[in-house]
Amino acid sequence: MGVDDSEIRTGERVSGPRVLVAGASIAGPALAHWLRRRGAEVTVVERAPELRPGGQAVDARGVAKEAIARMGLDAAVRAACTDTAGAYTVDADGKVLETFAVEDDGGDGFIAEIEILRGDLARVLYEDTRDGVEYLFGDRIAELTQDADGVDIVFAGGDRRRFDLVVGADGLHSSLRAMVFGPHEQFLHHLGHVLAFYSVPNEFGLDRWLLEYQESGRSALLRPIQDATRAMSMFYFASADFDVDYRDVAAQKVLLRERMAGLGWLTPDILAHLDDTPDFYLDQVAQVVMDRWSSGRVGLLGDAAFSSSPMSGQGTGLALVGAYLLAGELAAADWDPEVGFAAYEKRMRSFVEANQEIGRLNARSREVPGPDAEPIPDFTGEWFTELVGRAINGVELPDYAGVPDSGASAGSPITPRPEQRVG
Repeated sequence: MGVDDSEIRTGERVSGPRVLVAGASIAGPALAHWLRRRGAEVTVVERAPELRPGGQAVDARGVAKEAIARMGLDAAVRAACTDTAGAYTVDADGKVLETFAVEDDGGDGFIAEIEILRGDLARVLYEDTRDGVEYLFGDRIAELTQDADGVDIVFAGGDRRRFDLVVGADGLHSSLRAMVFGPHEQFLHHLGHVLAFYSVPNEFGLDRWLLEYQESGRSALLRPIQDATRAMSMFYFASADFDVDYRDVAAQKVLLRERMAGLGWLTPDILAHLDDTPDFYLDQVAQVVMDRWSSGRVGLLGDAAFSSSPMSGQGTGLALVGAYLLAGELAAADWDPEVGFAAYEKRMRSFVEANQEIGRLNARSREVPGPDAEPIPDFTGEWFTELVGRAINGVELPDYAGVPDSGASAGSPITPRPEQRVG
């Protein structure tokens, strides 16, 4: 669908479609950046009352670094990075068993050169877009009805609006996905593990190196963050099923204490801070697998569409690359949702599948050995090197020549110039 630049809506000139994005973590603001640059009028709704700080460290590798550079945010993102030098696996006494340096694999290894706390990256993206994008914090989509020409939205706060397109970028437990595509159980695939993390005082002498201790089916990690007085702790444990409500924090803490009981190394000292931490998180390690990421004028992005799980280390890269491609393909299709969403899925699908395979393999490698367990993958073969290559760089970022691009931050005024190229 094309939108005439002279169209008048509520007394204002509209240069492109009205797009509603659900979710203000990483995928949502990244998409808002590119939609705004392509000429859309963008609203982002986020159920949390404000940006959520902290969170686990996330990485950008390969083509995701190029996506950041094309946004003009390379310097801002690197300035907010954790500055981690690498990772050590250790025994119960703290003796180093293995070393992974940030320089490994050209900065695209286990510890990536661009490594940043989820909340810090969300802040960079929000600050880049807030002046040119409408953000609605403390609200959510309560009702959605679409027809051939648009999508009618009723917000939980009572506001009613009509949009041309709606995109769900609201995470693993996407409310929009459940509303439009079906219940979570249809799409969530539990990988047999649970992940928890929370910040603690840095009383462990932690410097620029991540430390990981593993016992059969369980592991504890400590990692540095920019605030040297604090550290981020993480726990993994095997769990064949997961029946704790992801919103019930008290029950989650009980579960974590139960499953970490008797784990060696620094585990008791880390757990001692469990009730004092401001940013506790626990959830299943899961992937989202869907046949289609769109339905009519509603599409999905990031974990809501194709979570690869923390076991892949690539969720943020998928979100950043997907945001670039989704906005570009919609604009290239003159905002026709059927054509634009289909082109986005075609470009992204194999990239997503490679990263989801990495996640599944890493989950299997952490399973407890047993008579019925699948063999641990051999990560030394050429097949795995090829798979990693596809997971890091296995997608093209088109220049989208002829597609409008403001050529500036998403917060800047839009003056579409069809001859301008991205990058």
